[in-house]
Amino acid sequence: MDGHVIVAGASLGGLRAAEQLRKAGWDGDITVIGAEPHMPYNRPPLSKEALRDLAAGGEVADAGRQLAAASAFPVRLGQDRLTWKLGSTIVSARLDAQAVQLDDGTSLRYDGLVVATGLRPRRLPLCGGRHGRHVLRTVDDAAKLRHALVPGSRVVVVGGGFVGCEVAASTRQLGCHVTVLEPLPAPMLRPLGPELAAAVRAHHEREGVRFGLGRSVSAVVEAVDGTMQGVELDDGSFLPCDVLVEAIGSHPNVEWLEGNGLDLSDGVLCDDRLRVEGRADVVAVGDVARYPSPFFNGGALRTEHWCVPTDTARRAGPTLAAHLTGAPLEELGAPALPTFWSDQFALRIQGLGAPGLADDHTVLQGSLDDLDGGVAVGGLHGDVLVGVVAVGLSAIALRPYREQLTARPADPAVVSPAA
Repeated sequence: MDGHVIVAGASLGGLRAAEQLRKAGWDGDITVIGAEPHMPYNRPPLSKEALRDLAAGGEVADAGRQLAAASAFPVRLGQDRLTWKLGSTIVSARLDAQAVQLDDGTSLRYDGLVVATGLRPRRLPLCGGRHGRHVLRTVDDAAKLRHALVPGSRVVVVGGGFVGCEVAASTRQLGCHVTVLEPLPAPMLRPLGPELAAAVRAHHEREGVRFGLGRSVSAVVEAVDGTMQGVELDDGSFLPCDVLVEAIGSHPNVEWLEGNGLDLSDGVLCDDRLRVEGRADVVAVGDVARYPSPFFNGGALRTEHWCVPTDTARRAGPTLAAHLTGAPLEELGAPALPTFWSDQFALRIQGLGAPGLADDHTVLQGSLDDLDGGVAVGGLHGDVLVGVVAVGLSAIALRPYREQLTARPADPAVVSPAA
């Protein structure tokens, strides 16, 4: 079979898309291009067990390579017939000419293109150097952060979302003093709702994590030699710290697609088959793709849950393969229910559906005063259950909520949150 597919991005989404292309019958060339020098690896453990288990000291680059190898995804269908071009970045694309250009000046032609370039961390817009400032997205980020964490270190985590709270828990377990700064009234407020968020915050505080709610950082205070002394907050107060972790969200990596007339306002706009604005030869997968979902009112939204790369690849791969081979498009099956999870100290938080769309919350099971005993909180929009967040419940206990949400996805009248 003649033809060439370029997969732009060598993380989970790119890997799964390549596998799905093979599964759907595409037997032509596939080249996977990734900016990192590592084979695709599992990212969620980076803020949890991987960060805690990394050995302190040694060469940071060696630690990153070892972590990448230890967390690499196993070889699956067709992966042995892929060409990998790692440590290379696509800097631009000419979609009408079916060509991409790499950072080394190389231009590559394609017959099909998979956009799987994912995200990069947002940074605080602060003056000064980057000494002592960290983000957490890659194995190399994790290795650098772990190198800076020694017992007794004063750590400030900016951002009380899932990643920020996971880092806070892991850092505290490494013997550091940790403060989480969050501009909202509670950590993880939108997905958990105010009452469950307060209960999880209390659990963190019992483990020694401190919170500065309603606060943000206005400046980094450095010594003459450039080492970090602390941060100045928006109320003028000073908070000493040795390590600053910026966990304030992400940017989609879409700049390389500019100039092609695409809507790149929040990721890459796609149709329900993951075709990029109707282009039959270009699809997108993972958390860079913005696409319609009945669980999110039918509008096109971008989702950053771990399950999204696999779920979107299952649609995008057959879509692109059908275009390349001339096979008919199969009828779309039911969309997968969005899910997420987060491990923080002894708590496992699991989410189903779209709890971030809720305007009210109700306890469905258990008690907020006993998270260890298991609790489930339903997110409601009006009288419609749009999501469930549970702490400490088994998969069997969550099954009725999964079935309920799958049977009745979010009402089309629900208004999506701002991107």
